[in-house]
Amino acid sequence: MSTLRQDPTTRQWVILAPRRAARPHEPVELPRSTLPERDEQCPFCPGNEDQTPPEVLRLPDDGAWRVRVVPNLYSALGGDGPAPRGGAGPFREMPGVGGHEVVIETPHHDARPDEMSLREVTDVLRVWRRRYLQLLARPGIRAAVAFKNFGRLAGTSLVHPHSQILATPVLLPRMQQRLEVATRYFDENGRCVYDEVLDAERAAGTRVIAEGERFLAFEPFASQTPFETWIAPTTHRSSFGDIDDGETRDLARVLRRVLAALRRAAGDPDYNLVVFSAPPSESDEDAFHWTLRVLPRLSTPAGFEVGSGMSINTVAPEDAALALREAARTE
Repeated sequence: MSTLRQDPTTRQWVILAPRRAARPHEPVELPRSTLPERDEQCPFCPGNEDQTPPEVLRLPDDGAWRVRVVPNLYSALGGDGPAPRGGAGPFREMPGVGGHEVVIETPHHDARPDEMSLREVTDVLRVWRRRYLQLLARPGIRAAVAFKNFGRLAGTSLVHPHSQILATPVLLPRMQQRLEVATRYFDENGRCVYDEVLDAERAAGTRVIAEGERFLAFEPFASQTPFETWIAPTTHRSSFGDIDDGETRDLARVLRRVLAALRRAAGDPDYNLVVFSAPPSESDEDAFHWTLRVLPRLSTPAGFEVGSGMSINTVAPEDAALALREAARTE
């Protein structure tokens, strides 16, 4: 039987309908090509640094690089300066100032996060944190999102391992909604809703995938898509920018484990990684809790989802968690 579940962090309802997984359909599968360690035509490979805009960060500072950060050549937002609102009547507009950067995660063209070393993934996450904070410190910037698109279905355009950070002069609609729900919950209950969710998930155990020293990975109770996974700090943190080096290393360890398990349990799907974090200047530190989310592209929103804003998930999060735990044990 189908059920409806409500996400306590957004108050949105999700339809959980496992029987729909058996309906006739043609699954979308894009086989992965065998890649060379270096591609002479790839602008992100070593030796082709002149094909990207001048870098804004290199790790390490001297010698052969492990991670580079460059402005996005096809940026969605860019430039400094004021961003006054204008327009006539209800039609508001403002200049598209902001920041849009590419994090080139490794010199190896054929690498992928679940196969990269702990040091390599830790490097990437530390660069994310550093650039996230630096972009938020720019005048006029009110929000920033670090994210990674893995595979064509997830929106990637170049296969060389990379991620992006986009900073905007306005608050992000989905984050604003989450902040409003979290603040209201804290006002009514005196506690962060995310902290309560984490405590409840650890107590139940049925949706937990892995736990590190400082991070918990689990399938959320009201998962919107099959194998949606949240990784959250086990101590209260409102902003991704607040984590220290030790936490970053533990996050890398848990993330690698989750991605490797997802590859084995779900058929190596394309996915998005997104950091859901409140900007320090906009957040109530007691009310909000940041998360890193893995969003596999195993289903395509159809007419009902587009028209209603309500997701239909065909894989129970308890079943997804069980499959991922078993896959994680085979490492």
